[in-house]
Amino acid sequence: RNEINQIITEHIGPIAKLDKIQFTSGLPKTRSGKIMRRILRKIAHKDTSNLGDTSTLLNPEVVQDI
Repeated sequence: RNEINQIITEHIGPIAKLDKIQFTSGLPKTRSGKIMRRILRKIAHKDTSNLGDTSTLLNPEVVQDI
């Protein structure tokens, strides 16, 4: 975490440090390869009760891992 924040500080600036870092095995992507930011936002806001349609995901099991 400290190493990642140090790199961010060097390249972007000291105000851009991360509060939380979460490592995952992958990201929820559509079959065409687009990252489903809508799902990531809902997970970040702890609103996992209504993620919407996840049937179009290339790897729906990643959502459970996150």
